[in-house]
Amino acid sequence: MASNQNLRDLQWLLQSIQTQTLNLKSISFHLSQPTSCCHQQTQDSIHINISNETHFQFSNILTLLSSCSTTRFSLQNLEFYQVEWDLEEVKNLELLLANSLNVKRVEFKKNKINFECMDGLAKILKKNKVVKEIMLCESRIGSYGASLIASALKINTCLEELQIWEDSIGSKGAEEISKMIEANSTLKLLIIFDSSSITATPLISAVLARNRSIELHVWSGEHDQNTSSKVVEFAPESSTLRIYRLTVSGACRVACALGWNTTVRSLDLTGVKLKSQWAKEFRWVLEQNRNLKEVNLSKTWLQNKGVVYVAAGLFKNQSLEILNLDDNRFNGVGVEHLLCPLTRFSTLQIQANVTLKSITFGGKSSKIGRDGLIAVLHMLSTNQTVTRLGIYEDQSLRPQDFIRVFKSLERNASLKCLSLQGCKGVDGDLVLKAIMETLQVNPWIEEIDISRTPLQVSGKAEEIYLKLGQNAKSEPEVDLLKDMPMTVPKSCRIFICGQEFAGKITLCNSISQNLSSSKLPYIEQVKTLVNPVEQAIKTTGMKVKTFKDEDTKLSIWNLGGHHEFFSVHDLMFPGHGSASFFVIVSSLFRKPNNKEPKSPVELEEDLQYWLRFIVSNSKRADQQCMLPNVTTVLTHHDKVDPTSLDYQNTVNAVQRVRDKFQGYVDFYPTVFTVDSRSSASVSKLTHHIRKTSKTVLERVPRVYELCNDLITILSDWRSENHEKPAMRWREFSDLCQIRVPSLRVQSRNNHIVKKVEMRRKAVATCLHSIGEVIYFEELGFLILDFQWFCGEVIGQLVKLNVRKVNSNEDVNGGFVSRQELEKILRGSLQSQIPGMGSKIFGNLDAGDLVNMMLKLELCYRQDPSDPESLLLIPSLLEENRTRIPRWQLVTSDCVFAGRHLECHDSSHMFLTPGFFPKLQVQLHNKIIGLKSQHGATYSLEKHLILININGVHIRVELGGQLGYYIDVLACSTKNLTETVKLFRELLYPAIQNLCHGLTLTENVIRPECVKNLTPPRYRKTQCVPLPQLKQALLSVPADSMYDYQHTWSPVSDSGRPVLRAGFDLARDLLSDDDFREVLRRRYHDLYNLAVELQVPTENNSDGVNRPQEDETGKVDPSFAGIAKGVEEVIQRLKIIEMEIRDLKQEIQGLRYYEHRLLTELHRKVNYLANYNVQIEERKVPNMFYFVKTENYSRRLVTNMIPGMTALRLHILCEFKGEMHVVEDQLGCEMMQIDNRAVKSLAPYMKGFMKLLTFALKIGAHIAAGMGEMIPDLSREVAHLAGNPLIYRAAGVAAAGAVGAVAAGGSGIRGRSTDIQQDMKAAQQWVVDFLRERGCSNGKDIAEKFGLWRVRYRDDGQVAWVCRRHMYTRSNEIFEVPM
Repeated sequence: MASNQNLRDLQWLLQSIQTQTLNLKSISFHLSQPTSCCHQQTQDSIHINISNETHFQFSNILTLLSSCSTTRFSLQNLEFYQVEWDLEEVKNLELLLANSLNVKRVEFKKNKINFECMDGLAKILKKNKVVKEIMLCESRIGSYGASLIASALKINTCLEELQIWEDSIGSKGAEEISKMIEANSTLKLLIIFDSSSITATPLISAVLARNRSIELHVWSGEHDQNTSSKVVEFAPESSTLRIYRLTVSGACRVACALGWNTTVRSLDLTGVKLKSQWAKEFRWVLEQNRNLKEVNLSKTWLQNKGVVYVAAGLFKNQSLEILNLDDNRFNGVGVEHLLCPLTRFSTLQIQANVTLKSITFGGKSSKIGRDGLIAVLHMLSTNQTVTRLGIYEDQSLRPQDFIRVFKSLERNASLKCLSLQGCKGVDGDLVLKAIMETLQVNPWIEEIDISRTPLQVSGKAEEIYLKLGQNAKSEPEVDLLKDMPMTVPKSCRIFICGQEFAGKITLCNSISQNLSSSKLPYIEQVKTLVNPVEQAIKTTGMKVKTFKDEDTKLSIWNLGGHHEFFSVHDLMFPGHGSASFFVIVSSLFRKPNNKEPKSPVELEEDLQYWLRFIVSNSKRADQQCMLPNVTTVLTHHDKVDPTSLDYQNTVNAVQRVRDKFQGYVDFYPTVFTVDSRSSASVSKLTHHIRKTSKTVLERVPRVYELCNDLITILSDWRSENHEKPAMRWREFSDLCQIRVPSLRVQSRNNHIVKKVEMRRKAVATCLHSIGEVIYFEELGFLILDFQWFCGEVIGQLVKLNVRKVNSNEDVNGGFVSRQELEKILRGSLQSQIPGMGSKIFGNLDAGDLVNMMLKLELCYRQDPSDPESLLLIPSLLEENRTRIPRWQLVTSDCVFAGRHLECHDSSHMFLTPGFFPKLQVQLHNKIIGLKSQHGATYSLEKHLILININGVHIRVELGGQLGYYIDVLACSTKNLTETVKLFRELLYPAIQNLCHGLTLTENVIRPECVKNLTPPRYRKTQCVPLPQLKQALLSVPADSMYDYQHTWSPVSDSGRPVLRAGFDLARDLLSDDDFREVLRRRYHDLYNLAVELQVPTENNSDGVNRPQEDETGKVDPSFAGIAKGVEEVIQRLKIIEMEIRDLKQEIQGLRYYEHRLLTELHRKVNYLANYNVQIEERKVPNMFYFVKTENYSRRLVTNMIPGMTALRLHILCEFKGEMHVVEDQLGCEMMQIDNRAVKSLAPYMKGFMKLLTFALKIGAHIAAGMGEMIPDLSREVAHLAGNPLIYRAAGVAAAGAVGAVAAGGSGIRGRSTDIQQDMKAAQQWVVDFLRERGCSNGKDIAEKFGLWRVRYRDDGQVAWVCRRHMYTRSNEIFEVPM
């Protein structure tokens, strides 16, 4: 009875499967059960018990499941418990798995699988592409079953997890699985539980050797024990390998696999018994592996020999950061070898290992002893990289030894943590005292761990932790100098500028005598006689003289007037907010002993150079707090007649220059005319300098009070050190520590020490910016004596003639080796004026001078990343005066391109003399990086850079007498677009990076000038601004774009023709990118025009190709009325913009759609001009516009604002189809726009006038065959064509139009009545305005506007037309007097 009941239960299951009423995800089979039944645990899972009597149902159920369509997609998990498999059941399982598409997990628990069935399961696994997880538990598969599974997984690419629990696979099975790991790259998780730990070795070795990201867990348990333990685990997510139990041979095998491994970053062998044989293999691991960061070898029984192997590996290792060797069995010899790679044994030796940051050793079985202690002390005294040192549980070191350890830490700046856990010798007050003294001196120690030591047990460790806590306290995060008081600066610099032979030295001497407090009573009446020898010697460098005027320090800087010093002038230019002003000195004569006066033009050029230098560098220095203060001085005044005509012309020239630069500099109103030799003549200038200095000091930003204090402290330091002109940074830091409390290191915290160091550097930088010291952080010293540095050092460096000193070929091309330059500096500077060389090299060595030249950009590294690379010295470059420049290898398919980059405001600013040498080296460094890729070459001449890169020959020339432009010329085998792209990606960024505050405009050079390398003086007029060329293209219809020509004017020299007149197509002057930009702007203009027409949103695809019908009667008098089908035009324009690549095709595609859009526009404008013929019988003209007169130019008004003044009302000729501007029309003046005018005219201005503006922007007024319908206002809007205001107005209108379209058709229809009201209001305002101006009849309108009232003979409409149409179209119209 019970059996029947069981059968019924299983029968229900069989019927449910057949009727497909079950939707099962999980099925669990339990065989050899007392009774047969099935229990549905959840809606999608079922538990099936099958007794031995009903075992035959197991095969039936598998068969039915394989044929069931519902389980085909739903079944995911299968579990088999205590199944004794036969071949038929294996085949049924194979069929089930083959037909089930979503089975992910299959488990076999306590199954009995014979060899034949195991082979069948392996075949299933080979073919299956769905199952992700397989678990075999206590199924007695043995090594044979493991081998079959391994062979199957070599082919299977789907399985991700494999678990084998307590199946005794043995070493043979493990070896086969390891071979599978080498071939299989999809397995993610492998768990093995075996009776022997030997299975772990081949598995982990394979995972490591093949760099597999397999999560591996291996457990083992003996048969006679109920406990189990983990052998090894590898977690790829954390890159951690932890080994718990392994034989020595197994550990060696794992070490071999680690050599080239890249997946393990942390290796933990704690507790594994290791021997020197393993250590020998691990040495190779340390030498080869580049990814291992942490190794834990605690409690591994390593002895001295093993540690020696580990230490040997550390010599070559460049990746390991943490090494733990505590609780091992090595003594002082092992410690000595272990610390050897971390120790320097001489000052010249390089530390072998610089990557290891943490190391621990010691233990109760270790005896560090005397040898180990010496090694520890030596390492702590010399090591600069280890941040953590641990000595654990040491019993051999005494308290005196630990005192020595802490004493050695006083000189260690890298160690942050010292751990002495359980050390017996850490005991007593002397050790405590040594620790406290170390913490007082060494601010970098953050942690001292003395847990379980006698000192800690006795309760004396609290004092140490308290001190560490105090050192750890940091200051609030505030600005470096924010808390320092501010004060008015007390030093001012006066820069004396002028060309050579201007008398600057003599003038400075006279000013010095007037400023000196010890001058003789009669000094002002005596002229200073200058030694004739002094007159013959040029100024060496820049002279600096310092004076005290009450409590103010005045420094007079005499900038050298010779051209070789110009490149360093901008380097010495005052920084932002610096208290300084300029005195420009110019002689009225060409040379001191020459009675020939300078012409006004020459004097004007002298003044302009220095004014442009000041303006250009003021922009570069971002000097916004005040304009540069400039005083003009004319010398040799005693030799001229103030009443002569030449002198008056000179005065006029000076005034012209002052007017030109007004607003760029702050001129002193008076021009001083002096005799530089006479102190009396210079007295007024001296008084002005003293007065201006005080004014400037009050106007410039305040400085830190500390800076004024440091000026005195530095002066005292010089007095105490034999007037030493320079000081090292270490000396400056010591001076701050001793004499400046606010710059003293008072906390031992590393963060605070760094902040104090940064504060010191900030103060030094501030002193540099106000002109008290010369400090560059990279050089490591401060210059205190400007006269010595600028006059002797810089003067000699600038004039250094390397070519004369050394005629080797090494200096050709401007490059010289660093060693050669140092040798030349020693020989040159020591062989000059006696005594000077020794003073220079007594303070700076040759290496310092080379670094100074690099910083001041007197020379440059060929390779910035190589400190020993060749140095470029621009002063070595010579100008080629003999060879005629020509291109190399010119072929018929070469493209010639040129761009002229000119200062936007070249009349006031220029590229300073230091600009081009910097550009030469910056481009050199860029080209060197491309040399390996494109075979680039690079050569230099004075004012010239020659580049050859990937078939493009480029010349970069500095031009202009004052260097205000750069010409980039190219002869290229590439097309124009690629050549210009090279300009913009390679050259322009380097140029712009050096043009601080200056704007360069891009011009296109005539290709013929580039091809023939026409001299710069002839090609001045042979370039066109790039924006102007683009705008010219925008001003013509699409029909004319592709064939637009730019005409070049001829050039002649003394009547001899140099260049003939000619033309080039715009497409040959512009790159494809530039041309497409023009097309995009045209598309943008067309789109804005369509929006102004308020294109309806509905698609009218049928209307695109349908012939146009007469829609005059249907036109709605609004801007949205007639633009049918334009939406398709816009869509096509977008397609053209996105898809078409060829310019000519793009223009051809644009032409038709522009024509369609213009047609709609013309019809709209014509209708608006004539629709309201009934309004007062057209007593006044209908179409008017406003012009604003400014600076002899006219500006079209497109928007009305209350308060506008100086407007003139003009009216268009309204002849049908030929609307135009009336020439020489007087118009009617409006004094001011009031609110009523704005209210009446604003809608009209925003509508009709904007429409006309867009039409002009897209060239509608000159469109072939259609231009008669659009009035040509081009003269009125010529300068507005590129103005962003038009685009902004268009954007506002477009936004409004889009909003109207989005609101639906009703909004558009409602607008038609609004436009009638707008037009009526505007016309009524015109009627009233003309009546107020006495212009109410036809005669008055004819006089002011040149228009007559006429009627068309065909339709009887009234219009106002010009005189020309009155006579030429008299057969179509007749006059209708009012």
